Amino acid sequence: MSKVLFVYAKGGPPLEYALSRVAAKAEVHLLALSALPPSVRDACTRLCASVVVPSEARARDLVALIMDRARSVGADAVMTVSEYAVVAVADACERLGLAGSGGNCVLARDKRMMRRTWSEHGVSQPRFHSVASEDDLRDAARTLSFPMLLKAAWSAGSTAHRIIRSPNEVGPAWDRAREVMAESAGLGYAELHVEGAGADFLVEEIVHGDAEGWFADAGWGDYVSVEGVVADGVYHPICLSGRMPTIEPFTERASITPAPLPAAAQERVVALSRAAVDALGLENCGTHTEIKLGSDGRMWVIETAARFGGAMTVPQIEDVFALDLIGLLADQLLGRDVSWPAEVLGGEQARHAAGSLVVLAVDGDGAPWPDRRAWDFDAVDWPSLLSPGSRLSEVTEHSLPRGSTVPVYDPAAGANTMAALCLLSAARPVTVIRDFEALTAAFPGVLPAAAKDGGA
Repeated sequence: MSKVLFVYAKGGPPLEYALSRVAAKAEVHLLALSALPPSVRDACTRLCASVVVPSEARARDLVALIMDRARSVGADAVMTVSEYAVVAVADACERLGLAGSGGNCVLARDKRMMRRTWSEHGVSQPRFHSVASEDDLRDAARTLSFPMLLKAAWSAGSTAHRIIRSPNEVGPAWDRAREVMAESAGLGYAELHVEGAGADFLVEEIVHGDAEGWFADAGWGDYVSVEGVVADGVYHPICLSGRMPTIEPFTERASITPAPLPAAAQERVVALSRAAVDALGLENCGTHTEIKLGSDGRMWVIETAARFGGAMTVPQIEDVFALDLIGLLADQLLGRDVSWPAEVLGGEQARHAAGSLVVLAVDGDGAPWPDRRAWDFDAVDWPSLLSPGSRLSEVTEHSLPRGSTVPVYDPAAGANTMAALCLLSAARPVTVIRDFEALTAAFPGVLPAAAKDGGA
């Protein structure tokens, strides 16, 4: 039986979901670079032939550790679904002679290198500058137009994003972004392979998005993501996911599959995504490419990744299109024949629609809740808030324990201040949007009041 070494770190689809798909294809050995979520420890034991835990995983050089463990278990493939481990896994696969995302994987991880590569290939993107100090940021502010967005080069989930609207905001933005990256590292949300990555930043002009000319219904955000895969160097776009409007600065609140764009618009988006992914020269990996939509058909690539979309993106695709992307990628890495979709999947192929909603302590406009609330999925009559036929479930691996106080939303920390993640299945994409709008409005009134001594 084929063997797969699965390298776990924070981020990506739920661990139990990912492991179950790989276990259906091969014997799985788990190497954990982050502490295993308590809710899935039993599942890890059940699904995996072996489990190596964080205390051992952090003891030595990361790439050497992955290589040693792969050799020890006789792995025929090594894979990860975490943004924070993709570079280390790619490096290990290169040295082991195994299929992987390839030596260019870092171009899909370091946003500075990514942007420079796209500039060389003429890919449409916002104007930007790399910055490594407050002085660099002040210099960039003299050449770029306000407002600007400061972002960490190795972050994920909009962590450490800061909008800068004037020169006097440069210093505070720089200080806060660095603080957040240090805090995120303490929580385990940090690049695992590149030393000092938390100090690397870039700043870019904020392009004006406009969803109105792209979608037939109101309520959609002004960017989409193209979910895909690169197999033996060939890019295969799979489908598009849409968004609700983000919360300032650009924290994602919800992802919806499929994104109901007209056929001609979808073709243009996919063409830009193809140009962005092809420029990076990846080999075998999932891809997640975010594209900003503007007025008059304008588009800009925001970023891409050499892994599948995080959180519930992949489970949504399986729910909607009956397509197991993680299992198919495992087959690809194991050298088996895989028939990737010949065309981009859309509404005609969808069985229904699905979406994931991040629970944040702000309303639809980003205003804070009037008082503190506790997260308790079982305490709410969810069907009374949803459209007929819609079904809501909690993603426990990405949710706080029942009774926990919902954190105060911190724009700089982004998704780090989430309380929970929920998955919704509904008849149509617009139904998902309407249900999410209703839930967002209802949260501060239907969730239990927080205990008086509840922390932030």
